[in-house]
Amino acid sequence: MSERWKFQLKMGFFWGMSMSVFQLIFEMNKTPIGEQLSDGWFYLAMLAQILVGTFVIGYFSWSEKIKKQ
Repeated sequence: MSERWKFQLKMGFFWGMSMSVFQLIFEMNKTPIGEQLSDGWFYLAMLAQILVGTFVIGYFSWSEKIKKQ
């Protein structure tokens, strides 16, 4: 696996998991965490955030890293 994809996967996973945690925290006053975690939409949203993080955030982060080198 190329260095670019390793970098993008690390960035994407970190970004997606961070956004999922923030989503849990912000929705906590409307819906308890246990209920959010038992809902399938939460996991679908988490997957979408990880994919966006990998392909969009990771790509632009890699581009910036290459420009700085």
